[in-house]
Amino acid sequence: MSKKQIRRIDIDKIKNPEFLNDLSYEELDQLSEDIRGYLLDITSHNGGHLASNLGTVEATISLCKSFDFTKDKIVFDVGHQCYTYKLLTGRNLKDLRKKGGTSGFQKMSESPYDHFEAGHSSTSISVANGFAIARDLNKENYNVIAFIGDSSIPNGLSFEALNNVGANNHKVIIVLNDNNMSISKPVGGFAKAFRKFSTSGVYLQSKNIFTKLFNLTKLGKKLLRKLTRVKNWLKKKVLNITIFDTLGYTVIGPVDGHYIKQMDKAFAKAKKIKNSVVVYIKTIKGKGYKFAEKDVTGEWHGVSKFDVNTGEMINKNACATWSEQYNCILKDEMKINPKIITIAPATEHGSQLDSLFKNFPDRTIDVGISEEHAFTMSGGLSASGYHPVISIYSTFLQRAYDELSHDLARMNLNCTILIDRAGLVGNDGETHQGLYDEAFMFTIPNITITMASRTSEALSLLKESTCNHGVFAIRYPRETVSSCSEEVKKIPYGTWKEELLGKEVAIVSVGPMTLKVKNALIENKANVTLYNAIYLRPIDEVKTLELLKYNKVIIYNPYATKEGFANALLIKLIDLGYKGKIVCMTVPNEFVKQASIDEQREQFSLTVEDVLKEVNK
Repeated sequence: MSKKQIRRIDIDKIKNPEFLNDLSYEELDQLSEDIRGYLLDITSHNGGHLASNLGTVEATISLCKSFDFTKDKIVFDVGHQCYTYKLLTGRNLKDLRKKGGTSGFQKMSESPYDHFEAGHSSTSISVANGFAIARDLNKENYNVIAFIGDSSIPNGLSFEALNNVGANNHKVIIVLNDNNMSISKPVGGFAKAFRKFSTSGVYLQSKNIFTKLFNLTKLGKKLLRKLTRVKNWLKKKVLNITIFDTLGYTVIGPVDGHYIKQMDKAFAKAKKIKNSVVVYIKTIKGKGYKFAEKDVTGEWHGVSKFDVNTGEMINKNACATWSEQYNCILKDEMKINPKIITIAPATEHGSQLDSLFKNFPDRTIDVGISEEHAFTMSGGLSASGYHPVISIYSTFLQRAYDELSHDLARMNLNCTILIDRAGLVGNDGETHQGLYDEAFMFTIPNITITMASRTSEALSLLKESTCNHGVFAIRYPRETVSSCSEEVKKIPYGTWKEELLGKEVAIVSVGPMTLKVKNALIENKANVTLYNAIYLRPIDEVKTLELLKYNKVIIYNPYATKEGFANALLIKLIDLGYKGKIVCMTVPNEFVKQASIDEQREQFSLTVEDVLKEVNK
């Protein structure tokens, strides 16, 4: 008898998930492997979130088989692991993360299959709760699923939602994906609890061996049945008391997240249960690609272009990034100042602090995806005489606004905030732009706000930040550092630097683009004064008074919206009676869509050429 031929699906021709129910499990396994190959090819050319998507292929296939997402609703927590879902719902990923292309996250405007949008962690259960309440009030009948990872659950927002969902009668199905990874290794007591909650590989292997041995004889089979009954009783009465049981959930699992048939059965059971359910699946992050599977630092969580065969990143810039520069500076400072403690909310690898954490294991803390906790804990450290340094992405800082205001700035506690990826960030799109922190920090008293244009300034700022100024924020972009070797000099607190001296027109420029503007002005022999606004707050009073003599003042800040430093300086000039023309060249106050950083600057007329045009008007 000839072996049944396995059908192959043309991934580019998928319109919707209906075809999945016509495939055998062998064909579904083949589809899983084909999708993995497709994802590797796409991300190797476009970049994107790789490891998380490789790990959720089978789970997504099973979900799309088990539910009808034309009426059922699914919310992927963060949303970065939705690539397979996009493929199965008829979207091509060849323009993934490109300008005008398919988003790397769920996008409601992109497809009716996308029921919500996110780019930050731990929102899915709250959103699902809202969907479930609306469903029941409308007397409708559909399933609501939240797909969330084991490292997103310990976030405070998830805890709040778990408590609320478990206490009401609006059913939600929570698919808890345990891959023993966050961006990198998960941390905290809840992560340890999952290791106990999950069934170990040793246990599974032993169980299979003993089951086979007992099944060899009639007596063995009888004994196995009795032992199984005892085990199930113990599990029900003693062992199965988890936080989910306590909160009122029915728990199904652990289920092998790469075994579609097993997940199909679990989801079928979940649909029949009347109360809210946690389906606990175990997956391997990066499955099917050896480099991603072995990764424990988060290198393969989000990738740029790479060679699939060798795992080498393509066109990796030889120049250091601002993240690397601050890592080196901070490392040196921690050697001489034993009171510095560095804290990161699951961004240790992303902000390139790996070596720092390795060298100072007792004075570095990764709190996981818990930004609010990071800031309030820092308040306790500062009040105890230590100097916390919080390294955080700009887009994640906004999640800790209250803690920054109430638990640090209000008491004028000393703390340094290294704000990574400030400004335009490119292809991750609206959810990850680092444009808004500057403006919202201006609404909070007792915060110093700075941005260096070169490494010598970065060193001076970091040293100054530990000198009892309260909360001291240092912003820096997701870009490489321009080579500029200068003697490191102390920058007086609250001052700007005069880069060029000219007449009639003055430019007040912010951040690393200042050097490019300076070079262009020199090259074009422009008779212009250029100030490097290293301190955005407090504003340099002396230099601001000097601006009054110019006919035109250009405020150039391509790293933030007008509502921050630009508005503050604008109001200051008006209050001082300035009569000339003021031009603000900033990013507009909007959610900026995905494109490269250069494309985004061109879109908003923020290039060096645009500055020169404004000078010559």
